[in-house]
Order: sequence, then C-alpha cells, then structure tokens
Amino acid sequence: MKNTFIDQLFFTFSINDWKQLRKFVASPYFNGRQQLIRLLEYFIGCYQKNEPPEKKAGFSYTFPEREFEDQLWRLSVSQLYKLAEQWLAFRKIQQTITFPALPLAMQYRRHGFPEHHERTIRQFEKSLNKAPRHDAEFFEDKYQLEWEKYQFRSSGKRTEEFNLQEVTDAMDIAFIARKLRVACFAVSHEAVYKTRYDLGLLQAVIEKVAHTPLLLESPPIALYYHCYLALTNNDEFHFQTLIESLAKFAEVLPVKELRNLYLLAINFGIRQINASRPAYDRPVLDLYKIGLEKKLLLNANHLSHFTFNNIVAIAIRIGENAWVETFMNQYKMHLERRHRKVSYALGMARLSHAKKAYKTALLFLQNADYKDFINNIIAKTLQMKIYYETGELEVLEAHLRNMKSYIMRKRTMGYHRSNYLSIIRFTQAMMDLNPFDRHAKKSLFDEIDAEDNLTEKEWLLNMLNR
Repeated sequence: MKNTFIDQLFFTFSINDWKQLRKFVASPYFNGRQQLIRLLEYFIGCYQKNEPPEKKAGFSYTFPEREFEDQLWRLSVSQLYKLAEQWLAFRKIQQTITFPALPLAMQYRRHGFPEHHERTIRQFEKSLNKAPRHDAEFFEDKYQLEWEKYQFRSSGKRTEEFNLQEVTDAMDIAFIARKLRVACFAVSHEAVYKTRYDLGLLQAVIEKVAHTPLLLESPPIALYYHCYLALTNNDEFHFQTLIESLAKFAEVLPVKELRNLYLLAINFGIRQINASRPAYDRPVLDLYKIGLEKKLLLNANHLSHFTFNNIVAIAIRIGENAWVETFMNQYKMHLERRHRKVSYALGMARLSHAKKAYKTALLFLQNADYKDFINNIIAKTLQMKIYYETGELEVLEAHLRNMKSYIMRKRTMGYHRSNYLSIIRFTQAMMDLNPFDRHAKKSLFDEIDAEDNLTEKEWLLNMLNR
C-alpha cells in the first residue's frame, strides 16, 4: 500500500516516537475518535513486524463491525495524518520553550493575577540567570522577559517609570547576534557557490558593534562579529581573536552553536591553506583536534570523508605522522561505508609517501576505486609526485598526459581545474628544465612562488631546490 503518510512520515519514526505518538492520539484532549487509536495500533503492528499495511486489513482492524469503505478508510488515514502533524508540532514547541514560566506569566497577566505574575516572573528571571548557555536565543529570552515586565507594568499606567531601556537593549543584542550569525553563513555560502546575498542592515550592525565595545561582552556577538570580519577581509587578527573567543566562551554555548562556529573557522582556514598560506596549517589542525575531542565533527556518529581527508593532508604536511596514523585507525570506522576504504587507503598512501615508502604508497593507491573526482585527482597527484621523486620520468610523462586529459573532460570543476592544470604545467616544466641553467631555474621558481592558488606549491618549490 502506497501512502505519503505511511511511506514517508511513519518510516522516519523511532520506537520512542511511536510510543509518544500513541499517547498523544489516545489523549481525549487532542483526539475524540477512538477508531484513530485502533488505526494507529494497526500501523504500529505492521511496522514492528516489517509488513506492509493493507487497506482492507487495516479497515477491518479499525472498524471491526463494518464492511470495507474506501472513502471512510481515506478519511481515517487523513485524520490520523493530521494528528501526527499536530504531535510533531507540539513536540517541537515543547522542545523550543526553554523556560515554561514565561507563557505561564503571560496567562497570569491576562487573567488579572498580579501576585502570581510577579512570582512567576521572578522564577523565570532566576532560571535565566542560572542558564548555562549564552547564545542568540538566550538573549531573545532576555528580551521576552523584559517585554513581559513592560506589558505588566504599563497596563493602565502612564506616569510610572518603565523598563523600556532594558527592553530595547535586550532586543538589540538578540537581533545583532542573529544578524551576524546569518551573515557568517551567507558569506561562507557565497565563497563556495559564487552567489550574492543582500544582507540588509548588516553594515549598520557592524558599525554599531565597532563603536559599542560593550556589545562584544555578549558571546554570540563577539564570536560572529570576529568570524564575519575574518571571512570578509581575510583578516588574520579577527581569525585569531575568533579562535581565542571560542576557547573563552565554549562552556556557555550549546553544542550546535559551537559546531557551527568551529566549522566556519575551519572553512576560513582551509581557504587560506588553498591560497598557499601554510601558516594556517597549525591553527586549522588544532581546530580539527578540538572539534574531534568535543565530538563537534561527528554527525550521527559519522565523520565526513572531506573532513577526514583534510585532517590527514594537513597533519602530514606539518609532520605529525604518528598522530595522523593513530587518527586514521581510530576514525576510519566513523566514515560512511561507501567512503571508508577509499579514504583510508588514500590517507595511508599519503602517509607512506611522506615516509618515502613509495612502493607501499603505490600499493595503497592501487587497492581502492577512486570514483569521486576529488579523491581521484588527489590520488593521481600523489602518483605524479612519487614518479618524479623516484626518477620514473617516462612513466611520469605518460601519467601527466593522462592526468591532463582526465581534467579536461571535467567541465564543472571551478577552482580545482585551474589548480591542477597549473600543477601539471609546472611539473612538466621541471622535467624539461636544464638542471645547470640557474637563470631558468630561478625564473621557474619565481613563477611558481607567485601563484596565489596552488595547492602543491610547497612540494614544487622543494623539488626545484633539491
């Protein structure tokens, strides 16, 4: 039986989800139709037995005294679907309301119970002051607290002093924190997908923070402010300040917020590394290590193969061979199954090359199927380096031709296309170079050194200096 509700929504539910939905549907407050409880029980039984639901069997279970009616069946399924939607929304609302005292205080104000309102507001304020998190949503809660105080104090009064300054201050902090957060995501996305976003009031926000140092005492404002300026200006000062602020404010940020910030900082550092700025290798690897330690880089216990590859490449480049071998053996099982063998083999090949164990490196490269373009081109580049370093120039000549042909067939590579074509061109130039022509050697060295985006610049320059 094919049904959007059954096939898509129910399929995603866990055992606990089924139990909670069963309680929701059984509650007379939300549902007055007993047949929907039986219908849900039928579906639960089918999924527990891994059997597809059948219309007539489901109808007989739901309406044991009636003959099958297709219209009634469809109506019942639709009603149950709406209940499931209500439950999903209700559950999300429960998760979202961090401080249930606030809506309770609102109700006391509307029903005219000032003493109960004051007591509930004090409880809310006390809980808020003890809250371990200080993200943008925390300051939104502070604004809601001050706004509720104002609404209570201002009802029917004109001359009393109100807390409007506290209201506007809290509103500003909440807005600025959220605006800067969205701006960081937008700028980061622009760098990858070559699109542009109109960020509205952002410039006014940046100027406000720059001229109001007190705002930088709010963790989310400080973090996203320095993050934004680092991303937009390629600014090392703001990058370093962001790293220091991450360490300073780590304990007052929820895990999701902390993960976002670490990934933004890492992505900034990776872009600098790709732009041939090796000074960023160490701080980026340190960010990766902290991210691993705090489990910020795992999503549903899985580590992205892109992250795995980046960590391996950077660690090897700065000589942390022992650490990276331990890392690969420890985290290879966290890779998705379809990427596990390839990513591990490529990492071990890189490590073997760094140790000058060339035969071992080539064996690792031969024992994996590199279908992904990035993995494939990295493997081909590693082979190129091995052939050059071992003096296999005839093999290298053919390899460079094949490598160039492979790249030319890929039309949607963007930055990678020009980068790897430049690597091939410079490697060919080194092969053609007269080793005794100092002027030509110096000219090629300067040409390579002047390239802004060349991922193998360090290797090429080292080969020229041998």
